[in-house]
Amino acid sequence: MSRKPSFANLRDRTPAPAVTPAPTPAAPAAADTKGPASRQGRKQIAGFFTPDMSLAMHMLARRQDRSLQALMAEAFNDVLRKYGESPIGD
Repeated sequence: MSRKPSFANLRDRTPAPAVTPAPTPAAPAAADTKGPASRQGRKQIAGFFTPDMSLAMHMLARRQDRSLQALMAEAFNDVLRKYGESPIGD
């Protein structure tokens, strides 16, 4: 059975000269922000639901050919209307 190589023999070696990477072109300003551009200026709202609720919402979204996020926005707007607030839209 062979032994693992020891790192002790690397101590006496002279280090290789440092290679400086070539400068890369400047990245666009949008790359400096976190997350994709579609999430800029938005806040996450999350909740924990039963597996049955999750399945029902995902199936409804699929049948309606809409995203789960679009259905949630519709539901939130309905709640806002119910309590006399102005719906936000998306």
